[in-house]
Amino acid sequence: MPKLTINKKKVQVDNGATILDAAGKLGIEIPTMCFLKGYKPSTSCMLCVVKVNNSDKLLPACGTIAQEGMKVETDSDEIRQARKTALELLLSDHAGDCIGPCQAACPAHMNIPLMIRQIADGKLRDAIVTVKKNIPLPAVLGRICPKPCEQTCRRAQFDKAVSICLLKRYVADVDLQSEKPYLPTRDKNRNKQVAVVGAGPAGLAAAYYLLTDGYSCTIFDDHENPGGMLRYGVSQDKLPTDVLDAEIELIKKLGMVFKGQIPIGYALKMEELRKDFDAVLIAIGQTKPEDVESMGLETSPNGIAINPRTYETNLPGVFAAGAAVRKSKLAVRALADGKEAAIAIGQFLSGQTMTGSPHVFNTRLGKLEDDEIERFVAYADKTERLTPSPEGAGFTDDQASAEADRCLHCDCRKPQNCKLRQYARQYGAKPGHYKGGRRSFFQHVQHTDIIYEPGKCISCGLCIQIAAEAGESLGLTFIGRGFDVRVAVPFHHSIAEGLRLAAKKCVEACPTGAIVFKTKN
Repeated sequence: MPKLTINKKKVQVDNGATILDAAGKLGIEIPTMCFLKGYKPSTSCMLCVVKVNNSDKLLPACGTIAQEGMKVETDSDEIRQARKTALELLLSDHAGDCIGPCQAACPAHMNIPLMIRQIADGKLRDAIVTVKKNIPLPAVLGRICPKPCEQTCRRAQFDKAVSICLLKRYVADVDLQSEKPYLPTRDKNRNKQVAVVGAGPAGLAAAYYLLTDGYSCTIFDDHENPGGMLRYGVSQDKLPTDVLDAEIELIKKLGMVFKGQIPIGYALKMEELRKDFDAVLIAIGQTKPEDVESMGLETSPNGIAINPRTYETNLPGVFAAGAAVRKSKLAVRALADGKEAAIAIGQFLSGQTMTGSPHVFNTRLGKLEDDEIERFVAYADKTERLTPSPEGAGFTDDQASAEADRCLHCDCRKPQNCKLRQYARQYGAKPGHYKGGRRSFFQHVQHTDIIYEPGKCISCGLCIQIAAEAGESLGLTFIGRGFDVRVAVPFHHSIAEGLRLAAKKCVEACPTGAIVFKTKN
């Protein structure tokens, strides 16, 4: 039974145990992608590399047998760089989007593909929950948003974009018309008070997320009613007042206090706000330099100067968002600002290091070749884009369901469990560091339960072993050689024929989104 040292900690393991086994016994985590306990290690991803006996070479912990007297180091700048390089090499050959192009283009980063799948499945309550994680005024935006998501919709390369904005409006309208419109569960009261100056889209969004997180929130505005430019800058033909009022009323039900006809600088002074509240958010729309300076804030060419990650101004505990800090007049951009500022304010009030919203890691397929878009559309509904009648109307139930079926579902179905994405984010790997031609997009959907995308496969071979263990008559195997090796069903059979017994276990073991469930949202 060999004894060895890992990160200066001594451990004894059984004969035949690996360095990875020994590290696990000490509670030391070593990242792995191609390894699964109980199966033969392939040592292909090289993410688990460690340094042994101060050698110049790095060895894979999953496949290196522990030896008496070994001295192992599992974390150093050299090791981290090696792991980063291994990840970037895998990413250079990865053919897939972590999030759909529509979600990437949405300033609020709403999970549009998930919303659409939920609509298609008739799960409208789930869909409104998905929407409101990022957009607290979806019925409003469903009527006035300029639709940047639709401009990048991959379906447009084939015929016309999916009517994303109308689908969002449909979900929101159905919810508002229900007996009990959706309200998120509020976190426990944190006994912290936040003042929001400005009741436009940025201020309302910030209030929504601050209230949800357990903070008390009072909105001050110089108008009689909340809404800002949504109420006073958009015609009622495009945005009926009752729709705006209905969505604002839901924020009030969360606990928002509104105080109107109070202009800042006169009845409301910055020093008083800072004294009476634990944090302040300025969301007053476009500003003049003299107005900003009168509040004691620094100016920028775009308005109030802020830290772009945290939205904090030069005054500690004072934040600014929306058109007050940028030239954009998009309501969806202002809503996104409000949410991101609320996250930073929450970090400030809870004593955390302020880092702002987490970075969204994403790989991109980019522009598709003609044959690739044909493969995408092959399994989607071929119906043309629907246009409600009369002009300005929303979808009926049947129309919404039909339009949802047009979505190509470009996003990964396993974004939270993909180890490649998790570790790429952890090690700061850049998808485009190594340039080269990516694999072609293929999608195998013949199986009733799963989808297989070989372009996302890292050739770890786990699914091959699992299929063999399950006694699959065909199973999976490696096809090709060297860099071009791929996992496929032998003799050109379909994935449905190859995985009759082991599909579920293969999905659970796959370290990326190469093999995923069809119906998992």
